[in-house]
Amino acid sequence: MFRKILYICILIVSSIHLSQAQDIVWAPDGNAYYQAEEGNIVKYVLPQQTSTVLVAKEKLIPAGASKPLAIRSFTVSSDEQKIMIYTNTQRVWRNDTRGDYWVYHISDKKLHRLGRTLPASSLMFAKFSPDNTKVAYVSEYNIYVEDLATGVIKPMTIGGDRKHINGTFDWAYEEEFYCRDGFRWSPDSKKIAYWQIITGDTKVYHMVNNTDSIYPKLIPIEYPVVGEKPSLYKIGVVDIESASTKWMSIPDDPTWGTYLPRMDWAANNTELIIQQLNRQQNESRLMLCNVQSGVSKEIYKEQDEAWIDIMPFWDHDYANKGWDWLNDGKEFLWASEKDGWRHLYRISRDGKKETLITPGTYDVMDICAIDEKGGYIYFMASPENATQKYLYRTLLNGKGKPERITPADMSGTNNYHISPNAKYALHQFTNYYVRPISAWIELPSHKSLKGANEVSQAIARSAANKPNLEFLRITTEEGVEMDAWMLKPQNFDSTKKYPIVFYVYTEPAGQTVQDKFGAGYNFLYKGNMAADGYIYVSIDSRGTPVPKGRAWRKALYKNIGILNIRDQAMAAQALFRMKPYIDTSRVAVWGWSGGGSTTLNLLFQYPEIYKTGIAVAAVVNQRTYDNIYQERYSGVPQMDERPYIEGSPLTHAKNLKGNLLYIHGTGDDNVHYNNAEMLINELIKHNKQFQLMSYPNRSHSISEGQGTWEHLSTLYTNYLKQHCPPGAR
Repeated sequence: MFRKILYICILIVSSIHLSQAQDIVWAPDGNAYYQAEEGNIVKYVLPQQTSTVLVAKEKLIPAGASKPLAIRSFTVSSDEQKIMIYTNTQRVWRNDTRGDYWVYHISDKKLHRLGRTLPASSLMFAKFSPDNTKVAYVSEYNIYVEDLATGVIKPMTIGGDRKHINGTFDWAYEEEFYCRDGFRWSPDSKKIAYWQIITGDTKVYHMVNNTDSIYPKLIPIEYPVVGEKPSLYKIGVVDIESASTKWMSIPDDPTWGTYLPRMDWAANNTELIIQQLNRQQNESRLMLCNVQSGVSKEIYKEQDEAWIDIMPFWDHDYANKGWDWLNDGKEFLWASEKDGWRHLYRISRDGKKETLITPGTYDVMDICAIDEKGGYIYFMASPENATQKYLYRTLLNGKGKPERITPADMSGTNNYHISPNAKYALHQFTNYYVRPISAWIELPSHKSLKGANEVSQAIARSAANKPNLEFLRITTEEGVEMDAWMLKPQNFDSTKKYPIVFYVYTEPAGQTVQDKFGAGYNFLYKGNMAADGYIYVSIDSRGTPVPKGRAWRKALYKNIGILNIRDQAMAAQALFRMKPYIDTSRVAVWGWSGGGSTTLNLLFQYPEIYKTGIAVAAVVNQRTYDNIYQERYSGVPQMDERPYIEGSPLTHAKNLKGNLLYIHGTGDDNVHYNNAEMLINELIKHNKQFQLMSYPNRSHSISEGQGTWEHLSTLYTNYLKQHCPPGAR
């Protein structure tokens, strides 16, 4: 349950995020980039960073309109002669993936809207063909191709609807596999490969909108909960000229079903490469599919005793670049935890040969760039400190040693948006006392293009204003060492006792203990916790997605709501022993989504430790959540139901002794409101008194509606102050 941000359910973390790298569009040669500025499309040439307005905003005023298009995002054709602008966007599930697309032709200065015969704001994932003569997009569950010279719009699929989704995905695939854009142009622009998701057998979850009309309105969502078979899928290849589809023959498991989270062209025009996961998601098969015959053959197989992570978990650029092929299509890049750490491998096209290229006792956190010409791969790692993030490179042939590129004085969280030629990068830096700052650098030297080291200067300027925050490692009596941050009160006096508030998430979808600006900040609290006299703490327990190796991350398999809860409780007790100024009679805990579930479990399973809890949008019964996420980490319930019973807060609700505030939006399409009502019933059954706040027709973020956030933060703050009073004693 994450952001997924990245994605993964929304995990609302107490941090201020770095600027969005997708605001930059690289030129194909990597020596320039494009950016939207004040409505204009501007081109910057590196390394001088000279700028030219490529398209003035005045050129982006549609006929009959008085204002230029509001640019949500844009793409540039590979010949750099056309600009495609995404605007007038609308939210589908978690993201604004539907809207209008306009193409501006630089040569003749013409602007026109794509899909003019289709409903407004209905287009999704528009992409130029590789030869730049056409654009393909999805509208109302079907794929269309539009000829840019003639304006002719041609349907590639027909009959698409909520039960037959072409070129995009259902709720569960989008949320848990980050699958949104569901079609791929062939390199020769003659075909399109696409997913069809079939949800006919997926049960419909009905949310109820009670606020927008006198009569309640049902909102249906095809939502496969734990125990339900996955949605069916098909992979088709449609010929642009004939609009006829050839379906691939892909073996399936008729009993349990399978997933297909990845598909792309296999570095040619004749084959596709796909990744198939079994129902348990602990077996991954890679297959090549011949697009003429439809025949598929397995080339590579991997198994894990727990689960196998998919590519978006370790390649943040996947959505933009696709499959990473090497050596003229003879090899591809792959990640695996088979040796206990997340490492990168070169896999031969037939799957028979593999070369480890990142050996060592550390995890690859992200792939940033492949410089095949120079013989290097750039990636993120942090071998010594799991709360931080640094850029490394190593030789693609597997014969080199990792070389840290990030300078030693830049301790914290670093991110890089690297040019296609790996010569330049936008470096983004933050730590717990430095606000996010960006600087353009050369690679591999890491020298600033401006000459001055902007990041080092920012670190020096900010050092005098560090918050009263410390990062620490807590070792429990069971020998488990965990990272934590702790914000102490202002005017701290170690001879006095202070209340403590724990912020928790603890599931595989999110990390809370990161060395970046905003650590120690409570986004729901009205006021200043440190000034009011609270100790504020967060701890990353086993199972969180931190670079500590496979065993750390997968210790949580079939143990969500069990192992992570015990780790948190044991860490709290260890912290109490370490810090005698903590008032153990004033201990509060809170979290959102998976953190809400953790809050409930801590309050119910360890009532002797946690006296007050505030749980937001929590999964109360793990059987209510979607099958992809929950079965990945807890197993298929038909095979073993124990993790679902023992790990669900509902099982332990009868043990409530302290103060509980439970908060949920009735329009939550992620963690459905029936969780709240199940909990309410169970607490009533055992005469457990608590406070409930339902936000009508609000989603998982509880952000919709006038005054909502002010009300939520006021409620949260007042309840915390009432039941866990602030200040020294």
